[in-house]
Amino acid sequence: MSLKVDVRKLEIFNRVSKEGSRQVADSLSQMSGMDAEIEVAKINLLHMDDVKTHLGEEEAVGIFVELTEPPYGYVLFLLDPVDSKQLARSMVPGDSSAENGFSDMERSAIQEIGNIMTSGYIDGWANVLDTTINMGTPTFSYGPSHKIIEKMGGWPDEEIVFVLDSQITTADADVDLTVYTFPQVRDLVELVQGIDLDTDVEEDVVPDENFVN
Repeated sequence: MSLKVDVRKLEIFNRVSKEGSRQVADSLSQMSGMDAEIEVAKINLLHMDDVKTHLGEEEAVGIFVELTEPPYGYVLFLLDPVDSKQLARSMVPGDSSAENGFSDMERSAIQEIGNIMTSGYIDGWANVLDTTINMGTPTFSYGPSHKIIEKMGGWPDEEIVFVLDSQITTADADVDLTVYTFPQVRDLVELVQGIDLDTDVEEDVVPDENFVN
């Protein structure tokens, strides 16, 4: 199969990430009771080698999930531990039993937030790609970034990764969030090639001005 994509469709790669982010904010607001906004700072399409540098070796909180339908691959949400604790405590106020690391209640809260974010993000991708995308169960991980990748199953055997830098703002927390999407490129290209620019994208995507960017 050819990996060539109509140049007019390249904007779709930008739209899927933005729509995924918008769905994250909507889902957090509706399902967790948080009044959440998301600001997308940057969307990059990086080579895998550059992603390894981008991730670094700092400790982080990761929520990752496997996509079990095209475009397959994995989605990884990476958050700063301090930001994650802030976000967790906005859901479980008063729980301060673990100043270092995370209490069971905080882990549970982050896991629930991760479930909401991954579902919303993948729904956003599915809307733009005019398909359904099923996924496995999101997994919580805490530690050095390379260890989180190991728990995810190691570095995917692909060359490109979508990297989205954003910030989630709620009443109680400002959280820097980086989303790494590791699709299987051939499957993603096949989905994009099948999109009708005049109907599918315009019908399924909410205009960008409806969320902070």
